Amino acid sequence: MPHKLAELGTYEEWLRRAKSNLALARVQKTEDICWEDLCFETQQAAEKAIKAVLIHNNIQFRFVHDIAELLTLLEQNNIQFPEEVRAAAELTDYAVEARYPGPFEAVSEEEFLRAFKIAATVVSWAESQASKLR
Repeated sequence: MPHKLAELGTYEEWLRRAKSNLALARVQKTEDICWEDLCFETQQAAEKAIKAVLIHNNIQFRFVHDIAELLTLLEQNNIQFPEEVRAAAELTDYAVEARYPGPFEAVSEEEFLRAFKIAATVVSWAESQASKLR
């Protein structure tokens, strides 16, 4: 059963949480911190930023980590976004698989830096949507 948008909080609350995830991804990495966990924070930042825009535009969404699905919802509702935001779909793998040990490839610092750049772009774009009403 889908949640009612009114129960989910506001655009501002979701954007605040997206920024929080982005700030967590920016922490000084030590040997005790895994790149995979930092990439999870980038994925969460992008996901929450996109959901903030969906809420801002009164668009119902399922609770999923699949960023491509969320981007499709934006497109279906004529919400324009730059190509750089589309790259956020790449971050979906960090939502689940990369969070756990197992037969997955380790994440490199280079991969993390790319993920962070994408997430920062999505959060910035989502912030710019505050002045635009559908």
